[in-house]
Amino acid sequence: MKKIIAILISFASTSIISQNVPINFETNGNGANWTWTTFENDLNPPLEIIANPDVSGINTSSTVAKYTALQNGNPWAGFESMHGADIGSFSFNSSNCTVKIMVWKSVISDVGLKFVSPSSAAQPEIKIPNTKINEWEEIVFDFSSLIGVFPEIVDQIVVFPDFDLNGRTQDNIIYIDNIYGSVTNTSITENKTNAIQVFPIPSNGVFNITSKGNNVRQLVVYDLTGSEIFKKPMINNNCQIDLTNKIAKGSYLIKFTDENGNLIATKKVSID
Repeated sequence: MKKIIAILISFASTSIISQNVPINFETNGNGANWTWTTFENDLNPPLEIIANPDVSGINTSSTVAKYTALQNGNPWAGFESMHGADIGSFSFNSSNCTVKIMVWKSVISDVGLKFVSPSSAAQPEIKIPNTKINEWEEIVFDFSSLIGVFPEIVDQIVVFPDFDLNGRTQDNIIYIDNIYGSVTNTSITENKTNAIQVFPIPSNGVFNITSKGNNVRQLVVYDLTGSEIFKKPMINNNCQIDLTNKIAKGSYLIKFTDENGNLIATKKVSID
C-alpha cells in the first residue's frame, strides 16, 4: 500500500511540475495552439503563426511566430502564454535555467523574457539586444540567478520582442522561434559575455571596460541602426573609452571581437 501511495505521489509531482518545451510553433509541437495574449501594443494585433519567411541561415524550421510591434505601442509591449496549461508549471534548476530564443528583426533593440507564477507574481525580466538584422539570430538568456528565488514555481512565459525605451519610428515586425530550442547548463557565449564588464551604465560618455579570460582585440560602438560610431583596439584586459562630445545622448551597442574578427560579446550602454 505504501508503495502504491509513493508511486501516486511521484506521478502527481511529475504531472504538476513539468515544462512543455521547446516552443517551436510547429503543428505537432508546442506553441502553435497555445492561447497567446498580446499586451501594451496599441490595438494589440494578435500573435500570428505563419510559415518561416526566411529558411536560410540557422533556422530552417517550417513555422514561426510573427509579432508586429506597433509604432504607438509601449516599449514593453509583448505577448504572454496562458497560465498553467501552455508552458506548464515548473521551477528553475541547473538543467533548464538557460533559455535560448531565435529572433529575426529589422532593428536593433532589446529582447526581453520573464516568467510569472500562477498568482501573477513575476520574476525580473532579462533583456538582451539582438546584434543582427534581417536574418535569424539565437539569443541566450541565463536565468541561473533566479534558481530558488521567489516565486519558485512559474507557469507563464512573457516575451518582449522589441523593448526600446527610445520608442519606435515605425511598426516593426519580429519573427520568433525555438524558445528553449536547446537546453544546456552553461553556455560558452554567455560565459564570455559575463566576463566582459562595461561601467558605469548610464554614463556621461566615459566607460570603463574590463575583460577576464577573453581574447578581446577590438571594440566597436554602433548606434541602434547598426551604423559604426567608434572603434578602438584593446591592448590589454582593461581600458577606457571617452565618447564625450563624439556622439549624442541615447543607447548604443559595443561589440567585442577577437583577433580574427569573431564576435565575443555585445553590450548595450546608454549616455545621459
